[in-house]
Amino acid sequence: MNLDRRGFLSACTSAGITSALFPGVLYTLAVQAQESASTDQSKPPKITGEMIDQAAIMAGIGPFTDEQKKMMIDGLVDQNGSFKAIRKLKLPNSVAPAFVFQPQLPGAPKHLVQELNRGGWSPRPNVAAPSSIQDLAFATVSELASLLSARKITSLAVTQMYIDRLKHYDSKLQFVITLTEERALAQAKAADAEIVAGKYRGPLHGIPWGAKDLLAVKGYPTTWGAPPYAKQRFDFNATIIERLNEAGAVLIGKAAMIELAGGLGYSAGDASLTGPARNPWNTNYWTCGSSSGSGAVVAAGLAPWALGSDTRGSIICPSAWCGVSGMRPSFGRVSRFGAMAIAWTMDKLGPMCRTADDCGLVLSVIAGHDPKDHDSAPAGVPAFSYPAAPASGKGRPLRIGRLTNVWQEMAPGLEQCVDDALKIMEKNGAKVSAVQIPDGPYEECAELTILMEAASSFQDLIHSGRCSELIDPVGQINGYASAEFSVTDYLQVQRVRAFLQQQIDRLFDEFDVLATAGESSAASPLSAPPEEDSAGPIARREPDGISSLCGLPALSVPCGFSKDRLPFGVQFIARALDDHAVIAAAHTYQWHTDWHRQHPSLS
Repeated sequence: MNLDRRGFLSACTSAGITSALFPGVLYTLAVQAQESASTDQSKPPKITGEMIDQAAIMAGIGPFTDEQKKMMIDGLVDQNGSFKAIRKLKLPNSVAPAFVFQPQLPGAPKHLVQELNRGGWSPRPNVAAPSSIQDLAFATVSELASLLSARKITSLAVTQMYIDRLKHYDSKLQFVITLTEERALAQAKAADAEIVAGKYRGPLHGIPWGAKDLLAVKGYPTTWGAPPYAKQRFDFNATIIERLNEAGAVLIGKAAMIELAGGLGYSAGDASLTGPARNPWNTNYWTCGSSSGSGAVVAAGLAPWALGSDTRGSIICPSAWCGVSGMRPSFGRVSRFGAMAIAWTMDKLGPMCRTADDCGLVLSVIAGHDPKDHDSAPAGVPAFSYPAAPASGKGRPLRIGRLTNVWQEMAPGLEQCVDDALKIMEKNGAKVSAVQIPDGPYEECAELTILMEAASSFQDLIHSGRCSELIDPVGQINGYASAEFSVTDYLQVQRVRAFLQQQIDRLFDEFDVLATAGESSAASPLSAPPEEDSAGPIARREPDGISSLCGLPALSVPCGFSKDRLPFGVQFIARALDDHAVIAAAHTYQWHTDWHRQHPSLS
């Protein structure tokens, strides 16, 4: 029989050959026989009964009878035919598998904090117009919206100011891959006309913003940050783009990102079509990934907010390192239709802003059921609405669990910054108690889920051999290894995932939110070697892996600086679909501090 390696390994599992070693040994013997016979190397190797005997001895299984060997080969032939039919279908990255991940466990109680879900946004009264439009570079969404709705500024003036700043700083900082100037100016003029006519659409009307370049925008490239897709275009808009268009938001550019959002792995910050995004606090340092450009654009005052994506920390890490407020919503809360897929059961889209309050405003616009997204929260889940946030501390005290066992080590001064942040929370009514994450293979489960789903998401790239066009050496080879996992491996990981979800969910019977550092350090130097050490122990309880795996909302806000004056972040994590809890906690902290008001000096 003839079979390629991937088809053969998969077919072995389907044919009942369950030894992990046996299929690989058998395939290797077949390839060696093919090479020694000088047969056509472009054709799959032939499997014989003798090879099965040799492989069985080496794998420590068997022996097999002639009838059993014939049954194996017949089974492999049948399965190979099935796999050939499957592989003839060339599916785009956007087609999701026919199963749905549910972040909210059956019977999970609704938190009291969710009662914040009421009302809607209203402009802040008596907001003064600036003497210069440049003074608004670091203004919040809420401040800009109040000025626009009162017609004290125009969208066109604000949009032009941000575009000018992008043009001035981007050549040095490498934040943006595509400037959408013509579109932005047209949207800004339309917004001004509607506002003058009394047709105000809400808090994002006329507000400039940036999109991570994995979102389809009709008429513009969507490169996914990777050389193989540098000229890729789509003839439609992602759902989230459509919702923001309807809200009157003004798209000024598509932000740089790590290639494929790190879906096939990467080892350094220069793994991007535009090169490394430089941290605006110190351009010799990185922004973190994969939403590298989105975090930096907001931190540098080149846009008031931007969209990022997060599969395992790609919003939280850049937010912490760049000193902005970044929110990963609950899984399924925001539609991903039209966004590049890495791992269908873990991908999320979310806002990166100046404040937690802004995150709530943006989320109220972009959230909601979408029938085009297979994993979108069911239509029965209430729409996310967000009020103009008052000072917190009213009603039942916020219960915060201070995580004490999630980081293997933390940068000097970071733990003290987090402790100081929680003391401020306590001083203003919150109850803070220490809590530990139950032991379990959270990080292993998260990484394996991503690796296995990404091998399918980027199957065409892997099978075509075009992974060699990627920038990072890890991305060039990782997909081939990931493709060798079996369906049994995947299902076992998902069973373990369900068990881990239950362990984490029980913590929220005692706490509204869990709190810890946004990342274990401040930004790393661009010249630093890769942090990953395959020989070292896996940090299995890091909060990004846990909350991403379980589909939980998280929000990181700035809480101080390192000795090199690089931002530190504190993050809050809540039960699935209790997105209001993390906003309430982060807003309470920011109401009583001004770390979010500090920004870098750009030369």
